Amino acid sequence: MFRNYWKIAIRSIRKNVSTAAINLTGLTAGITCCLLMVLYVGHELRYDRFHANSDRIVRVIMQYGFSGTEMNAGNYTSTKVLPSFKKNFPEVESGVRMEVGDRLVKYGDKVFNESRFYFADSSFFDMFSFPLLKGVKEQALNQPNTLVISRSAAIKYFGNEDAVGKVLLIGSRQTPFTITGVAEDCPSWSQLRFDFVGSFISNGQLQEETYFNANYTTFLLLRNEAAIASLQAKIPNFMKNEVKSGYDPGTHINFILEPFTKIHLYSAYDSFEPNSNIKYIYIISAIALLILLIACFTYINLSTARSMERAREVGVRKVSGAMKAQVFWQFICESLLLVGIAVVVSFAITALLLPQFNNFTGKELTVADLLNPFVLGCTAAIAVVLALLAGSYPALMLSRFQPVKVLKGAFRNTRSGANVRKSLTVFQFAISVFLIVCTLIINQQLKFIQNKKLGYVREQVIDLPMDMRMNEQSATLKTEFARLPGVVGVSKAVGTPVRIVGGYSMRKDEAGAKEMTVMATQVDENFVGVAGLELLSGQSLSAQDVRDGSKDSLYYFYYILNEAAVKALGWKVEEAVGKKMFLGEDRPGEVRGVVRDFHYESMHSKIQPLVLFAQDWGSNLLIKMDGKDVQATLSALEKSWKTLVPHRPFEFQFLDDKFNRMYQSEMRTGKVLTLFSGLAILLACLGLFGLSVYSAQQRIKEIGVRKVLGASVQSLILLLSKDFLLLVGAAILIAVPASVLAVGKWLEDFAYRINVSWWMYLLPALAAIAIAFLTVSIQALKAAFTNPVKNLRTE
Repeated sequence: MFRNYWKIAIRSIRKNVSTAAINLTGLTAGITCCLLMVLYVGHELRYDRFHANSDRIVRVIMQYGFSGTEMNAGNYTSTKVLPSFKKNFPEVESGVRMEVGDRLVKYGDKVFNESRFYFADSSFFDMFSFPLLKGVKEQALNQPNTLVISRSAAIKYFGNEDAVGKVLLIGSRQTPFTITGVAEDCPSWSQLRFDFVGSFISNGQLQEETYFNANYTTFLLLRNEAAIASLQAKIPNFMKNEVKSGYDPGTHINFILEPFTKIHLYSAYDSFEPNSNIKYIYIISAIALLILLIACFTYINLSTARSMERAREVGVRKVSGAMKAQVFWQFICESLLLVGIAVVVSFAITALLLPQFNNFTGKELTVADLLNPFVLGCTAAIAVVLALLAGSYPALMLSRFQPVKVLKGAFRNTRSGANVRKSLTVFQFAISVFLIVCTLIINQQLKFIQNKKLGYVREQVIDLPMDMRMNEQSATLKTEFARLPGVVGVSKAVGTPVRIVGGYSMRKDEAGAKEMTVMATQVDENFVGVAGLELLSGQSLSAQDVRDGSKDSLYYFYYILNEAAVKALGWKVEEAVGKKMFLGEDRPGEVRGVVRDFHYESMHSKIQPLVLFAQDWGSNLLIKMDGKDVQATLSALEKSWKTLVPHRPFEFQFLDDKFNRMYQSEMRTGKVLTLFSGLAILLACLGLFGLSVYSAQQRIKEIGVRKVLGASVQSLILLLSKDFLLLVGAAILIAVPASVLAVGKWLEDFAYRINVSWWMYLLPALAAIAIAFLTVSIQALKAAFTNPVKNLRTE
């Protein structure tokens, strides 16, 4: 029986090639989108779940503040937290302290600046499930100057030689580290992705005196998953007792526990690899589902529109003895066949699109991931649900036909069927308009971020990493680089104007003055000029100010404050210069100048108080170019670099690129919306075109009569387009309020955002109407220019 169903389904598709092609195109596009999204979402949801202990691992987030100030928080702790918690809380079984950063690595004549260089406690490979290909995990990091490297790093430095026992020279001082193990490469769904892990005791900073000096990341392994809540409840009171002695009155310190598997999608704090956001997972999944629904509704619309053509077929089958259920399953088989073809084609297209998709999303998905049981299971479920959803209504409607009426020619397409088609068309275009509005507003916000005056210059400024040896000769480096043609200025600083992180306390130099939290960073005398900061009062720092801030001299500091810091201290901009203040307890000094507030963090956050203080230390060398011949300037810099800094490669980043990386998730979402909204309107128009073809065929006699009676081409186009344009209008009335709520919620995440204007809703609405009118007009024109005599003869 089912064999006959398949034969009839194949014949029906052959007989109606144009309708089948439209349906197949829509279904293939929808399923391809879903496949790509299933791959992406599956990759994001599996982050860090491969660790055997993943449910028992937490990351420690530090909160700190002072009386009358807001609490600051971040993914940093001092080295004291782990031993203190392990000693005082039975819930803590073990833990790892980690530090991540760039390190120079040298072997023979090979020198690379490695960005994935970790330092970790010896419990690292016990706590995390990174398999060691060589070495013993319990002993790999238990001695100073020992190192575990990844398989890729072993091949990079040693080729086919055994890496264990070899010595690598690490850092600008070329400290020898002995390799004690080789680990398998970290999977792409891991927030910990190392190439080198050095023993934490090599750092020599295992202090247990203070909870400040928080420059490390701490992970705890708890005895069971339920211990997270009980431990979290104990920490606040424990820390209140801890800060009673050894800390200034009013100091607040607390720690928050983040489940390890939640960090990638739910955390507000940075990880070692860029985090994503569960909101964007929901958005992307919803878009893929909406695209699939549009394709499904196109199928239903065209199937019900063809009901009159299939009516006689159903009538003959019922007279021949076919039961209602048999007719129903016949049409379901037809739906399953189309969906099955679409699935096969979609798999092929997805495989071809994966390289571009990886570039687009920054992931490392492979064709093998398409054969993952999760992906195959989701695809099978989508195919079955889609086939039943798309085929059920047409099958039910056609299986109810009364054979006597059909064969007598009394059957007409039902009003209920027409209402269903209208409803689905409205829904299709509502989705399309909704996506277009959201795309426009999101892109406007991204454009706002790109074009907003940040308060600093990020164009034609490059950032070069500095190390200990470079700091020792920084005066020579700055002088020599500044002489090069095309270089406008050179500055040394710990942070860059794009991103400044460093929590401190500040207070007035007055009796009883309250401390408050503030961001601060060390800079030199050229920082204000190179960064392009605007001085509102006072003056920039001098070379003598920098010398005064070093321990070898007066150890007296000069500060540049932003407007927010001046306001927090209760001063006015014009009177702040010369005021005495403290940064922390060990940095007395005075205000040298005040700069206009600038965005040293993401625009998701409001500008907070900031202090720039003069000190002769830096981890970034900022070089500002005039932009006349960037390539020539970079070549001159590289040549000079090889002479002055022979121990490390010439590697730089433009501040523009560092700025854009802060908004990767938003930019990817904007690109996805742009792509999918275009696809949505295309599929909706495809369905609309199919319906317009059917509508014109149904009214061909009426058109002929009207033309004979003198109707113009314009009036006929309006006649055939009017009903469809009304449906699009109804779709706009549904889509606009929905998009107002959606984009309003998304914009709430930005402290600095656009004002949504009326034209941002009107323009997509007019575009949808214009596109729909053009789509329908193609068939309307064809019908209007057809010879009426021929049409009337045909009828």
